[in-house]
Amino acid sequence: MKAISYSRYGGPEVLAFGEVRDPVVGPDAVLVKVRAAAVNPVDWKAREGHLAGILAPVFPVVPGWDLAGVVVRPGVAVSEFGAGDEVIGYVREDFLSRGTFAEYVAAPLRTLARKPRNLTWEEAAGLPLVGLTAYQVLRKVLEVKRGETVLVHAAAGGVGSIAVQLGIHLGARVIGTASEANHDFVRGLGGEPVTYGEGLGERVRGLAPEGVDAVFDTVGGDALKVSANLLAPEGRLVSVADTEVVNYGGRYYFVRPDAEDLRRLSELAEQGVLRVHVDETFPLERAADAHRRNQEGRTRGKIVVTVDRGSDGT
Repeated sequence: MKAISYSRYGGPEVLAFGEVRDPVVGPDAVLVKVRAAAVNPVDWKAREGHLAGILAPVFPVVPGWDLAGVVVRPGVAVSEFGAGDEVIGYVREDFLSRGTFAEYVAAPLRTLARKPRNLTWEEAAGLPLVGLTAYQVLRKVLEVKRGETVLVHAAAGGVGSIAVQLGIHLGARVIGTASEANHDFVRGLGGEPVTYGEGLGERVRGLAPEGVDAVFDTVGGDALKVSANLLAPEGRLVSVADTEVVNYGGRYYFVRPDAEDLRRLSELAEQGVLRVHVDETFPLERAADAHRRNQEGRTRGKIVVTVDRGSDGT
């Protein structure tokens, strides 16, 4: 099959488009024909070797963890999905090798849920990783409650934009950091935008004089110190970007595949609670350009790679 792969760590130039081995479908997996796969910062961080300490590579590595596609064949132990079912997935294993930037993926059952019927393939592909990250942090780690005030960093980005919408759905007041160019976008999600950078603490205090109940950090660095100083008594701080958060009394969180959480996200999308903004799309053979664009760090919503559907439309 055709796929993107890399045989050594490095920049986008190590990504090659060509033939790789067809996936083998295990008993508890399904073979998925990929329609679209989203790009996430973790993809280029893995490509550069920054995750080597937690995810061993088996070269050549096919990058990508998000997908939207159609089930071709279920494994022999699978009864939950059949051929023709439309699915989304956060297809992460405990090593780097069999990613989603490919024509076909053997996806473990625990990574999949049915595709939201009202989303395009590109929108659906952009939901799994960012949606699971936002859902698990807000619901299970920060345990956000109705009436609380939540600060979300990079609120116009992939994770941040979903976190704003989920926070509002949970009944919280959501303040989101964003560039001024993205303020209207954040307002459209239901959040209250503030410009990041110097003076951020004062701007947030102007909106929440008593402090915020929870902070969802997606950028790390200086934002952690500012965030810690903005917490109300008993406030909670979580970062998905910087392990240094523990030095500020917070918690670091790494998203995990969860079929039930993903099913719930699909339901919320179908109910109109969540929408996915696709900033730009690239064909599979231009995945290196998609990585470069994502690495610039100024994406509104998601960057998505589309896979040739073939002459038969499948």
